[in-house]
Amino acid sequence: MTRVNDNPRPIEPDRKTKQTILVVDDEKDLVDLIAYNLQRNGYHVLTATSGDAALEIASREMPHLILLDLMLPGMSGTEVARKLKADQRTAAVPIIMLTAKSEETDVVVGLTLGADDYVTKPFSMKILLARLTTVLRRSETTAAAPEGGSLKAGPLLIDASKHEVSINGEPVKLTLTEFKLLISLVAARGRVLTRDQLMDKAMGMDVFVTDRAIDVHITAIRKKLGDASWLVRTVRGVGYSLQESADEQE
Repeated sequence: MTRVNDNPRPIEPDRKTKQTILVVDDEKDLVDLIAYNLQRNGYHVLTATSGDAALEIASREMPHLILLDLMLPGMSGTEVARKLKADQRTAAVPIIMLTAKSEETDVVVGLTLGADDYVTKPFSMKILLARLTTVLRRSETTAAAPEGGSLKAGPLLIDASKHEVSINGEPVKLTLTEFKLLISLVAARGRVLTRDQLMDKAMGMDVFVTDRAIDVHITAIRKKLGDASWLVRTVRGVGYSLQESADEQE
């Protein structure tokens, strides 16, 4: 792991204009590395090395986003996420989970609890910053279009009232199920939706559909989106999410 200087020169942010990021991880070297890079990119950074400290700091400081490691001593990251989402003061704070690839089950739990995204270790700092920027941007926009309105993501435009979809102005013909799946992903503004959640949104909670059926529909949607197929990102072992920029790909 690349180490930062023991005493990097801090970049003093203006708390009135800079966004605050809370970094939660028990690996001090990693925390220092992330904090240093966030500061260099103009963020105000808070850090915590335990779940209890993270909850206390989050409720007191109300950060704009939390980077949360799943493997914490004592209270796990998923338990921290549950408590954050259950607390009215912090429920709306977006969370990006930091996780090892072997923690797939914990990722599913975290996303189900309301985490917005996850990044696997080891990760590229460039990718982390891109994901963080994207989640922050989403949190500042409305999660769904007003009734009868439209949704836009990159070259994609959805007219909800007319059930019309276009890419760069060119119409895209989707089945009703495909339309419901796509609009669910776009309305989530990048939040990862599990296959079960997509089933419920597109087909109703009383309809039995296999995971494979969802995957087939997603494959059909991507084919119809053509060069913009990157809009639908696969979250391995979990489900799918909207990707608003081709640059967000790992």
